[in-house]
Amino acid sequence: MIVVMKAGASEEKLTKILEEIEGIGYRPHLMRGVERNVVGCLGDERGKKDLEKLAVLPGVEKIVPILSSYKLAGKDLNPKPITVKINDLCSFGPNSFCVIAGPCSVESEEQLIEIAKSIKASGAHALRGGAFKPRSSTYSFQGMGEEGLKILAKAREETGLAVVTELIDHNDLDLITKYADVIQIGARNMQNFPLLKTVGKTKMPVLLKRGMSATIEELLLSAEYILAEGNPNVILCERGIRTFETSTRNTLDLNAVPALRARTNLPVIIDPSHGTGVWKYVNPMARASTAVGADGLIIEVHNTPECAMSDGGQSLKFDTFAELVSDVKKIALAIDRKYGV
Repeated sequence: MIVVMKAGASEEKLTKILEEIEGIGYRPHLMRGVERNVVGCLGDERGKKDLEKLAVLPGVEKIVPILSSYKLAGKDLNPKPITVKINDLCSFGPNSFCVIAGPCSVESEEQLIEIAKSIKASGAHALRGGAFKPRSSTYSFQGMGEEGLKILAKAREETGLAVVTELIDHNDLDLITKYADVIQIGARNMQNFPLLKTVGKTKMPVLLKRGMSATIEELLLSAEYILAEGNPNVILCERGIRTFETSTRNTLDLNAVPALRARTNLPVIIDPSHGTGVWKYVNPMARASTAVGADGLIIEVHNTPECAMSDGGQSLKFDTFAELVSDVKKIALAIDRKYGV
């Protein structure tokens, strides 16, 4: 339910409404507007009849039900697109277009520093790299752990790039928050609800990837878990879904961008590397992603893809990545988006 306050309603009346909502057993979510304030009521829907009684209180204009299951991720409370800032290093939202790039896994200090310097020179705004890697096979490289995080932090010091890395175990949250700027929740953990609640208790930006078989609604419901815990800094990522097609690793669902635009105010970025799984297809799909209105890209880049410990077949070399950045800059400009912060 949403409580819409009358234009010019006093702070005293607003405070009274917030207290009443809490007294009923709901958590108020205040959205201040230029003309009037709106309060979302988060909690068990079985008590909505008690909320409807608030309509008679001074300062209340009306009570409006929220029909969707994702109250905060939807547009009912705030229809305007939001911007998620990553420190002062980059941001994702309607007024900018930023690129995250880097290897699938941190493999060594020498490797990561070389990659970070190259992507920075080409125009990337943030560095991705996995210190902890969820792998289908238990015998595959699982990441360097804290040592990998330290290398990522050193790369940030040397280049100024924000650090994006994946959290796969809530026990590693303190390590991730110590060294990184953005917490990535991978496709396999999109519906790991305890993990989503854990990152929701932080204020760090969260990059939430769509599950390989997840619907748009399921992605937004997962985002709701993070938002409901008090963390508003969620970036959605389309990374391809599993279909019957076998010529690519996944099917990159660019329909997701307009579909999400119609349902949420959260920023949306695209991962054409996982979406295709073939390095030759990454640039064309990056261009298409930019044209369709994504807020940014996340691209896998490696200095020697043929020797990569994971996902070498979808990783771009330095010159190919530089070409990609040049291409998407032109498209961003053509659709009136600023490249960068």
